[in-house]
Amino acid sequence: MVEDNDTIRGKAYVVKDNIDTDMIIPARHLNDPSPEYLGKHAMEDLDKERHPIPFLNPDGTCDYRIIVAGNNFGCGSSREHAPIALASAGVEAVVAPSFARIYYRNSVNGGIILPLESTYDLGAQIETGDELEINLKDRQVLRHLPHNKRSLWPIKDFGPVRGIIEAGGITAYNKKRLSNKE
Repeated sequence: MVEDNDTIRGKAYVVKDNIDTDMIIPARHLNDPSPEYLGKHAMEDLDKERHPIPFLNPDGTCDYRIIVAGNNFGCGSSREHAPIALASAGVEAVVAPSFARIYYRNSVNGGIILPLESTYDLGAQIETGDELEINLKDRQVLRHLPHNKRSLWPIKDFGPVRGIIEAGGITAYNKKRLSNKE
């Protein structure tokens, strides 16, 4: 749960490398592009052998607030629905060593979800269901909860990305910047 604008706390869902947009939101669900509908189908096509714990509960709700991913998260087709589906499911941040450029831009430009780059591949350090905290202000770190359980890891500086997401997307961000200049 978001404690304030600088902290994200919640359960982690860990995924492997190369999670593509078809795994994030299968194309068959794009007929109804409402965020609520997309959220109820997010990540339902993940390979069950590689990801044995379901992302969604049987009722379509999700307990996870942070996705810890491997390399190249969001690869595949240019599907702006992917970050919308994750955000609607309740995800507040995706932490990965690298993102597909189109997923990253769709997340930021739409003001949808924080794509945070880690300096490490955290999939071997964190397990699905672990409680995590992301400090976005002072130290820009991700840590296990309780604080003494395991470790903390740095997150790369994300510059103006946070401001764009907080403004509600690139258009709102630019309007805000222009109005501040007048």
